[in-house]
Amino acid sequence: MSNEKIEHAALPATPAGERAPGKEHTLAGLLGPAFVAAVAYVDPGNVAANITSGARYGYLLVWVLVLANIMSVFIQYQSAKLGVVTGKSLPELLGERMGDAGRFMFFMQAEVIAIATDLAELIGGAIALNLLFDVPLFIGGLIIGVVSTVLLRLEGGRTHRIFEKTVIALLLVIAFGFIAGLFFDPPNLLDVAHGLIPRFTTSDSVLMATSMLGATVMPHAIYLHSTLVNDHYTPGQSKPPIARLLHGAKIDVVWALLFAGSVNLCLLILAANSLYGMTGTDSIEGAQHAIVTVLGPVVGTIFSVGLLASSLSSTSVGTYAGSEIMRGLLRIKAPMPACRLVTLVPGLVVLWFARNPTEALVISQVVLSIGIPFAIVPLMRYTHDKGVMGKWANGLLQHILFIVIAVAIIALNALLIMLTLSGQA
Repeated sequence: MSNEKIEHAALPATPAGERAPGKEHTLAGLLGPAFVAAVAYVDPGNVAANITSGARYGYLLVWVLVLANIMSVFIQYQSAKLGVVTGKSLPELLGERMGDAGRFMFFMQAEVIAIATDLAELIGGAIALNLLFDVPLFIGGLIIGVVSTVLLRLEGGRTHRIFEKTVIALLLVIAFGFIAGLFFDPPNLLDVAHGLIPRFTTSDSVLMATSMLGATVMPHAIYLHSTLVNDHYTPGQSKPPIARLLHGAKIDVVWALLFAGSVNLCLLILAANSLYGMTGTDSIEGAQHAIVTVLGPVVGTIFSVGLLASSLSSTSVGTYAGSEIMRGLLRIKAPMPACRLVTLVPGLVVLWFARNPTEALVISQVVLSIGIPFAIVPLMRYTHDKGVMGKWANGLLQHILFIVIAVAIIALNALLIMLTLSGQA
């Protein structure tokens, strides 16, 4: 594809007699997609990991979380860039370059990732409802499934901006729910700053850091972000030039991931400051109980509300990603409720039979780790391919940086998988 064709594809002509829209050409009109993708970084799995890290090691691993967030900014921008320049999603580009057997096999692993993602979000939401209203876990999962399906009805077309705003509103609720405890028990800023110095104390802290860094990239967030930047505009709507879109995407990603990273950092700081040394915080229920014990029931309730918002937003975004994976790889545009059922039913089965849902959540994170290379390697390849990206392809330095980050993430996830399967994690 030539540069001229790429430019033309990103800037459709305005029909004669119509006035070119102006609002979406402003910076504010360009923002939104990255905030939807950022929800993946404040899901229930990350909540449990950050609280466990702070409660066990205090401020020791603050620097790990900061480094992980910087890596996530780079990866998510690459996904947004791919979507902006090509006008296509990563699954769509993969589907165009694979044979029938390859597309089906790739779809199967990606769909397993989507199911594992939804499992974690569903468990988190069910636990939140159980903590707030003593709802049985299975019933709580059903409620999360129904509400998230209603939310997904807003996705696509003229209501897509409403979907974006709803998810961003939930993101704000998540932030308030997870950082409220800091106002009741403020941390020492010097201690927090000391945590920015890279260091370890024990082999266990190295393992925890590996887990935190390895979970930096969420496969479904990579697949979806390349779609979100295009779904941000309704079909036929005038778009700004590619250079303007990329500028907006860069700001969008930095702000969104900075926000999500700050929420995660606040969770770790909250645990380090108020829960340090307490046992039982390696499960969501245990973390909430510890917060209630130390900071009181009001803060515990606010935390549970944040967890509920995290589940609702994350599970909706995960299903959205699953729908795009199916459309791009199999070229099937399935109704969103059908896609919701595909990812919802396995989670409900786990909630019905599992004795310890938190263990299922841990297993789902391992499955997510297995899927990371399948998302990150094609993204790295396509963003460096001038045949795909034209003049917007990554230069040598950017590509080398991408390789370093990709190798680090994949290696850390491989290590985490081996340690988990051997029982050491």
